[in-house]
Amino acid sequence: MDYWTMVISFAGGLGLFIYGMHIMASGLQKSAGSNLKKVLEMLTKKRFIGVLVGALVTAIIQSSSATTVMVVGFVNAGLMNLTQSVGIIMGANIGTTITSWLVSSAEFLKTETIAPIAVFTGAAMVIFSKKNRLQQIGEILIGFGILFIGINMMSGSVAPLQYLDGFKELFATFGKNPILGLLVGAGVTAVIQSSSASNGILIALAANGLVTWDAAVYIIMGQNIGTCVTALISGIGASRTARGAAYIHLLFNVIGSVIFSIIAFVFFLGNRALANSLISPWSISIVHSGFNIANTILMFPFANVLVRIAEFLCRSTKGGEDEEDGVVTHLDDRILNTPGIAVANCIKEIVRLGEMAGKNLTLACETLLTKNEDNVEKIMEREDRIDNLTRVITEYLVKLCNTDITEQQNKYITSLFHTVHDMERIGDHCENLAELSQTMIDDGLDFSDSAKAELDDMFDETQKCIRNAINSLKDNNILAAEKVIKEEEKVDVMEQTLRNKHIDRLVANQCDPMTGVIFLDVLTNLERVSDHALNVAQVILENKFVV
Repeated sequence: MDYWTMVISFAGGLGLFIYGMHIMASGLQKSAGSNLKKVLEMLTKKRFIGVLVGALVTAIIQSSSATTVMVVGFVNAGLMNLTQSVGIIMGANIGTTITSWLVSSAEFLKTETIAPIAVFTGAAMVIFSKKNRLQQIGEILIGFGILFIGINMMSGSVAPLQYLDGFKELFATFGKNPILGLLVGAGVTAVIQSSSASNGILIALAANGLVTWDAAVYIIMGQNIGTCVTALISGIGASRTARGAAYIHLLFNVIGSVIFSIIAFVFFLGNRALANSLISPWSISIVHSGFNIANTILMFPFANVLVRIAEFLCRSTKGGEDEEDGVVTHLDDRILNTPGIAVANCIKEIVRLGEMAGKNLTLACETLLTKNEDNVEKIMEREDRIDNLTRVITEYLVKLCNTDITEQQNKYITSLFHTVHDMERIGDHCENLAELSQTMIDDGLDFSDSAKAELDDMFDETQKCIRNAINSLKDNNILAAEKVIKEEEKVDVMEQTLRNKHIDRLVANQCDPMTGVIFLDVLTNLERVSDHALNVAQVILENKFVV
């Protein structure tokens, strides 16, 4: 028996299986699009809805680990709290069993014939179709085919092992020693970071008559523990609440696995014939689904207890505290795998950026009239935070562009780069206004009463302009965006009118020349602010994509 060839063939099959799952999940995510966001928006305080959402999302992305990592990201980004996350985590364990059923049906579906046809059909759709929807379906078919080619390769590579008594005895040892079985299941799953892939390996071995009932049960329990590793790693550096979501996942799986392992051990003691008999791929899927459903039913009434334990564990650890104003609160790399939600959170962060710039505009306008020097320092400090937030958002948008997104999403994200720039430029103009205020304070200058009244009117119009621009972005509000167009036109007319009137005052020696120059600079900066607000509104008007 050529063991080296067997190992290479098995590794290749495992690689194809994991890659197939990735391709299929990617196609499903693209096909679902922003519907994933809508599904999550269905989430309410009703925990049962959370279970359904978790099962559905996991069925789509084909990985409970990925779902739990997303949940950690959602909690970290403030999209949900721990109470809401516990239902999704429970549902994720149910949703991941879909892959098990898919893999165990390989023999029934005659996948050695279907898989190549699926890959061929999918490739043809991706290459020759110009419609995004058909290309996404093509990706799903390619992933489906590659997944089954991989499982068939794994199954074929381990087939000779059925004639080795030593290998059969190995699984008999796992069956007799539950702790060893749990460790093997947890270890393999932790290494490849996918319980679906680990389960696929088990099914491939079972298809060749190598796995006993008791060994399979304990390994499946271990797989549920091993899948927590990904979420725990994801929680490193996150907020305390986000780490709580990872702890809930660990508690849920470990407690459930231990309880049902003890039940299985007692059961198999009285049913040695069943324990020592070989398990089929279908039976593995039944055990896998049955355990996760039963575990959810068992733990569901104690969800609040899990939350409290997780909160206690969070309090006993350090690091990952939420940051102060000016640092991102909605962006998290863990949600980049769901572009629709990541884009929505980018918009929330850009809105925060705009609101910070709006606060600076209000303060700058007030300072020009009151000459409060303390306000100048506040504006400069907030401007530093605006610059920092701009950089972080831009970097996140770059990462988002490099994910598996649709052409429509890419177009919208590209427009958001310009929106971020516009918000940052509004902040720069506010800084300019603050510097003009400082000059007036240092030189003891002041505007005339008529100049103050004129500026006050222009301040109001400019602030309306930026408020409606932010609201149009925040709510994807077309009406607010259209208001910006009208207000920006008013600001343009007002800027030209006030400029001409002030030049007349300068010619008539009715005001100080230095004050006159500052007045004109103020008009220019306010007009530029309204221009950038108009750019933001036009992004909403020009993009039909709704996040």
